[in-house]
Parts: sequence; structure tokens; C-alpha cells
Amino acid sequence: MADSFKRREFMTGDDEVVNTLTRAAEFMATHARLLDRRRFELLFGDGSTVAALAALAAYRQPDGGYGIGLEPDLRSDSSQPLSALHAFEVFEEIGRDTSPEAVKLCDWLGSVTLVDGGLPFALPIPDPAGCAPFFVDVDPTESSLHMTAMLAGIAHRVGRHDTGVRDHPWLVTATDYAMRHIRAMRAPGHALEFRYCLQMLDALVDTSAEARVELRRLGEFLPSSGPIPVDGGIEGEAMHLLDFAPVPERPIRNLFPATAVRDELDRLMTGQQDDGGWTVDWQAHSPASAVEWRGWSTVRALKILRDNHRLTRSD
Repeated sequence: MADSFKRREFMTGDDEVVNTLTRAAEFMATHARLLDRRRFELLFGDGSTVAALAALAAYRQPDGGYGIGLEPDLRSDSSQPLSALHAFEVFEEIGRDTSPEAVKLCDWLGSVTLVDGGLPFALPIPDPAGCAPFFVDVDPTESSLHMTAMLAGIAHRVGRHDTGVRDHPWLVTATDYAMRHIRAMRAPGHALEFRYCLQMLDALVDTSAEARVELRRLGEFLPSSGPIPVDGGIEGEAMHLLDFAPVPERPIRNLFPATAVRDELDRLMTGQQDDGGWTVDWQAHSPASAVEWRGWSTVRALKILRDNHRLTRSD
């Protein structure tokens, strides 16, 4: 795998770019879980949709949800809303290939949606070993704007290629719930919740005039540069510009100055560690999750750098 990325497509005469990918490939082969290795291969190498979906299927539960540690800090076997985020990441990355499992996941999300249209932050966890306490201790009967907006946002992005997801009743319900609460927001609130509200709005702006209005309104709360600290996180944990707006040429990116974007991309590029991987700035809650987050974060960093033309393809 360390040599499986498509060197010819990235051979630009820039030895630094080639070295970045070579070191990352070696890190993934050495340290990353199989799912993130398959995602890396799909995005940068000779991987395939079939291989990525096969790796994801190991985490799928009979009820249509996902668990078994798909979310690194949720080691429970049980299907959980946050695990759906990581499944949707794969469904987004396979693009137009699509998978019927994406619609089945929406079916499951609909089955655990609460009466007000929102999703709980977590469902009851019968096997809490290795799980972060904020999953174990949460009230499963209370809807979470954070969780609902996060999953609705990425589902809308998947829905650009998958009409079954785009038109799913759960997504309609979740979007309505999130929009009701977004309209009532008069302050950004928790940094993570704010991030996902903005990203859901950004996913909707192509089809919703209201989303465009709300994105501009809430965008006024963003600092032009600099991180937003995560309340309750460890020292230095924050939402950065590229957490809010990782993809260029999207309306949410226009909320930030070009110089701040450039500086954040520089910071991300220099975040590669000596072993070739990237890290996260939050606390891992088990030895396994500490390792798994690094594989996930390395794929994330490389996707952002590629999408922002920092890993330039040759003609």
C-alpha cells in the first residue's frame, strides 16, 4: 500500500508534494485501521468503491445502523447516531457509484428520530467500555441540534449523487427540525454545534433561499481568522477555519478572508508529523481510538489539501 497512490497523477516536479504523499502512504500502511486505508486508496491510489464499502460493512448492524467502534470514541457494538457520520463519509467519497446501504442508513435514522424531529446525541449504550463519557451520560430522550444538523448536512452532500438519500423522509424531517432551531439562534452557542449548523446551511444553499439568508446571518458570528475554542474540550481544542469551510468555492468559504484561508492551509500542510500522519487536537478515550483517530485525521488532511490544490495534479 505504501506505493499504491497514483504517483503519476501527483508528479508535479514538486518533491515536497511527492514526499508528503509517500510519507502519508507509509503511515497509513503502518498505523491506520483497514477502513481508513481503503478510503486513502480510494482517494489517492488504486483503491475501489467495492473495497471501501466492504471495509465499511464490517461496522454495519442488522438494524441498518452502524456501531462496533466506527466512531473511534464509541467502542460500543450498538448502532449510534454519530457512527452514521463516518458511514456517510464513505458514501460521500464514493460519489456517483452510490450504495443502497446509504438509504438503509437513512431508514435507521428515521427509526430513532424523536417526536420533535431531532436525533438524540446518543442512544442507550449497553456496553460502555472505552466510550467517551459524554456519550454514556447523555439523555437519549432529548434531541440534539448538533447531531441532527451534522447528519443532515452530510446527508445532503451525499444526496447530490444519491437521489434515494436526497428525497428520504428522514432527511426532510431532520432538515426541518434543524432549520427551526437555526432560525431561533441569536448566538453561535457551542463551537461544534455552530460548525455543523453552518455546514448544513452551506449544503442547502443551492436549493434554498432561506439557507442562503441564514448562512449570511450566522456567518456574522464567525471570526475573520483564528480558532473558536471548544467549550469542555482539552487545552487548545478548537474549531478552525478549515473545520468550518474545508472545500473551496462554497458559500461558507466566502465568509473568510483569502489570506486567512491561505494561512490555515499552510498550517495544515505543516501539521504532518515525522511518522507521516496527522493528529487531532481532542482527547482520545481509549488506546484504540488514539490510533484510529490518526488514520482518520490523515485522510481528512490530505482530502482538504487536495481539494485546495495543495497536492497539485500534473496535466
